Order: sequence, then C-alpha cells, then structure tokens
Amino acid sequence: MKFFAHGAVGAERLAVEADGAAYDLSALTGEAPALSPSFLADGGIEKVARAVADGTLPAVDASTPLPSSDDRPSDVRFGAPLAPGKILCIGLNYRDHAAETHAELPTEPILFMKAPDTVVGPDDDVLIPRGSEKTDWEVELGVVLGRTLRYAESPEEALDAVAGYVISNDVSEREFQIERGGTWDKGKNCETFNPMGPYLVTADEIADVQDLSLTLSVNGETRQDGTTADQIFGVGEVLAYLSLFMTLYPGDLVNTGTPAGVAMGIEGQPYLRDGDVVELAIEGLGSQRQTFRDAPAADAPARTRSEA
Repeated sequence: MKFFAHGAVGAERLAVEADGAAYDLSALTGEAPALSPSFLADGGIEKVARAVADGTLPAVDASTPLPSSDDRPSDVRFGAPLAPGKILCIGLNYRDHAAETHAELPTEPILFMKAPDTVVGPDDDVLIPRGSEKTDWEVELGVVLGRTLRYAESPEEALDAVAGYVISNDVSEREFQIERGGTWDKGKNCETFNPMGPYLVTADEIADVQDLSLTLSVNGETRQDGTTADQIFGVGEVLAYLSLFMTLYPGDLVNTGTPAGVAMGIEGQPYLRDGDVVELAIEGLGSQRQTFRDAPAADAPARTRSEA
C-alpha cells in the first residue's frame, strides 16, 4: 500500500493507493493531515489493509490527481504523508559520498538529528536561509518505524519493525554544518529542510531495500545517481545499531544517508540559489520536485509552493 496526503497546508486528507485504486482514509484517520505515530502504534496499517480488503473505504474522487501521475498539476499539492516522532539521520553512509568528500569510511554509523518541524511536502518550496551561501541537496531513503524497537539482536529483527519507506531530501547548509563549530545540527535544521513523500510505501511493497536506485537533478542536470546497495551500513544494521542507544518508536523516521553527487563534492561547488529546481526520486517510492527560494524577511510569513 502507498499512503499519501493531499490538500492545502494544514487541511490535507489522507488516502491510500492499493491494487490500482485510491481510497479516502477519513473514516479511519479523521481530520489528521498525516499519519501519526499513535496511528502506526495502534496497528493503523493493518486496519487500513483490512478495510481495503473488505471494500469498506470510499474511493478517492476520480478527478483527483495521484502522486503517481506522470505530470502532477501545479495547482495540486501533496503533503508529507507522515508527522514523524524523532528524525534520526545517518551521515557518510555511502562509499562514493565518503570518497567525494575525502572522508574516511566510518567504522560506526554517524548520527545526527533533525527536528520534526523541518518536514514539508514533497513539492513544497524550500527556503534558503538568510546568509546562506552553501545550501545543498541530499536524496535519501527514509525508514519509518512501525513498532517499538529496543536492543535489536540482528538486522533482521530490526527490519521486522519497519512500517514503510519514504523519500527524504536531507537539505543541508554546509557552512552552518561544518564551518561554524559544534555539531552538524545547525546546518540540518533550517526551516523546510526535510521535504518528505509523496508516499509512505509499506515495507511489503519493497522486495529488497538494499537494491533501490536514487536519483536527483538540479535544473534538469543529473547530480546524483546511486543505489542503496552502496550503503556502508544497510538499513537493518542502522536500525539495530540505533536501538542500542535509544528506543525507536512507531512513527520515528530514519534518514539513511545520501550517495555521491552533492554540491559540496562537485567541482565548483554549485550550491543552490533562488529559483533552482530540484527533482528527486527513489525506485518504488515516487518523486519530488522543489523550487528553492530565498527566505523571506523577518516580518514576512514563510510560504509553501501552494501559497506562493
């Protein structure tokens, strides 16, 4: 199944694609604009699967475009499908990305965190922070927990706790991240710095999570073209590792790293500027498209694409 959210900011409606059809989830999720940790913890995915099988969910209006549409209309907005709990991120987890940044391969996963309020929809505008000269892109496989995980004894046990997968753009400001001292968090938590979606695809839909292609282009030029097979620490290994240091709960999101091709690693370092368009996709999970905009003045409200 593929969960998605569509509608104006704060008024999204949840739906699911299954067996070639799309169904409205309001009867099960109420007015929630995104899947919540409590919904996942309460067996929400299983409840939706039963309702689809029983034929009790109303179909989404046939005129409503779906995230899988080849050409999504510009006046239709898709929201992030999940309101995450924790957002945990793994740095330097692809061999080619470590090489392009001249970093040694890590012997343990590198961990940093993003705040849940960085999450926006997959096609919403992304704001370049005031004073930024080094805003960068990172296509990443996001992993969503479906049940509580503590002290996993194996990668296989950890994978059993996965509800599904999403696309994340782990947008980063490299000066804030690397040159300002302290931890990486300053360059990772700027407003709108985690576009997510359009789908949360349930784990059973992905045959091999370590064999997914990831691509990203800027203004039509391919910048990233990688595969999860190049991960230093596979998804199950990452989750098992994290569970030794903290409890992972339903709705937690783990961004698992990015392949080579970020601006920081390209000759000339073509960091993002106002008006640049970034498009990214992961096999089986859909695609995103963001326009990067200079952050507004302090007295002006931030705007998403749908409000621009």
